[in-house]
Amino acid sequence: MSFDAREFLASLTELPGVYRMLDTAGSVLYVGKAKNLKKRVASYFRENHPSPRIALMVAQIASVQTTVT
Repeated sequence: MSFDAREFLASLTELPGVYRMLDTAGSVLYVGKAKNLKKRVASYFRENHPSPRIALMVAQIASVQTTVT
């Protein structure tokens, strides 16, 4: 089962919070904070990412956990 970014982004809030990107093994790929969770997390799922490092990380995402603060 692959990660459905579109469905996940539709469920996100615009409130501030913290997000954790996890791979299939449950290992943390990245932890970040945002004033607007929906806008910040959506920025990772653009078509053409300017950074190859970020594009590689996004390809490994199996789930994203968020905590509203």
